[in-house]
Amino acid sequence: MNSQFRRALAVALAACAGAAGLAGCGSSDNGSSNGKVTISVDCQPPKSNKTDRDAWNADVAAFQKLHPNITIKSVDKFPCEEPASFTAQLRGGTEADVFYAYATDTEQVLDSGQVADITPYVTDKTVPGLSDLDKTTLNVGRRNGKLYSLPRTNYAMGLVINRKLFKQAGLDPDQPPTTWAEVAKDAKQITEKVGHGVAGYADYSAGNNGGWHFTAEMYAQGGQVVTADGKKADFNNANGRAILTRLHEMRYTDDSMGAKQNLAWADLLKLASAGKVGMYVGAPDTIKAIHENFKGDYADFGMGPMPGETGPAPATLGGGDQYFFKKTDTPAQIRAGIAWLAYEELTPGKGQFDYARGKRIGQTVGQPEPQLFTGDTEAKIEKLRADNATVPVDNYASFREHPVPFKVEPPNAQAIYKVLDTAMSAVLTNRNADVGKLLATAEQQVNQVLAATG
Repeated sequence: MNSQFRRALAVALAACAGAAGLAGCGSSDNGSSNGKVTISVDCQPPKSNKTDRDAWNADVAAFQKLHPNITIKSVDKFPCEEPASFTAQLRGGTEADVFYAYATDTEQVLDSGQVADITPYVTDKTVPGLSDLDKTTLNVGRRNGKLYSLPRTNYAMGLVINRKLFKQAGLDPDQPPTTWAEVAKDAKQITEKVGHGVAGYADYSAGNNGGWHFTAEMYAQGGQVVTADGKKADFNNANGRAILTRLHEMRYTDDSMGAKQNLAWADLLKLASAGKVGMYVGAPDTIKAIHENFKGDYADFGMGPMPGETGPAPATLGGGDQYFFKKTDTPAQIRAGIAWLAYEELTPGKGQFDYARGKRIGQTVGQPEPQLFTGDTEAKIEKLRADNATVPVDNYASFREHPVPFKVEPPNAQAIYKVLDTAMSAVLTNRNADVGKLLATAEQQVNQVLAATG
């Protein structure tokens, strides 16, 4: 045995010894006996988005240079998750080694039995900054004390405002309303003073988006849409009545929501981009969509915290996405996947947080999203974001300075949202809508949904 081989063997054995409690190294790791490992990873940006795709490919090359034993096979897949094919892949076990999923699909993924427990692999050493990771976000992928995923992005809803319309109405865009009473007052003032068909406030009521926003607004009231055990509806109460009554009054008494209703996701953003909406509930990424998809100007928009009854809300709806690991992944593949995600998604100044590069290549930099971390790690990211901003970061000051804790979406979210769309639509299109009856009907239907899937 020559000295070079002995040194290589010693290094390999030391690496295995350092992975205490994990499966050993060797030929079982992806069928390799030479320490090499290959992993397929979902969500490479599409060819139509050359800027983001080039950045991803550059990161893969840089990562592989740092880790010459690891090969990343990027899966060209956009959207990153398409519900029908995603479910089929889970059932067939054909997903990528490191695969993407929305936070709302966590239960489906875990119930499939197709994912690996990564708990022993995730440490402060393998994921620097782990102790600063937002606990609510990280715990989306945790069940019964075991961790099954690492987060990629997250979001929290707040109040998006059109700063130009605020100024035209004589309102201060640096002081967005923080209570629902102030929202109603300012919406009426915008509609009356600006005119020209402008809605002071807009909300969704179609495409499951109405139910999504109703849920966010329930959280803002301090309520919930299902009980803690997930078995019963919990919105046919004072909180639910307050939401629907307020919207009905803004629509028909104040006339501050405009005549165009039954808005789905893109409908509202098109109106906002055209300067026809003063305020709406949304996350920072909606402003990016207004700019990129509908040619709106970043300078025209800003954000405040989710309103509550007496000030910023006690909670808001949040979500995001994450990466899981395929059940058949070898220990080496799991370690490689965690190293890649730590580099690409969770390191200040690298991957998605390489804001200096983002500014250089024309990406949007400066929005307060994602907010994956707390403490020193988040402070580093915020400084990088501010130093390289391509959008006016001060427009988000109120949102940043009044952080509202977020709660994740309910179980069977899309089915629940579909039911609640009907109630949202009714109060925005029917002057004689009966709020109590709408909530009672929705409660019965949501209970049926929960019973069928529970």
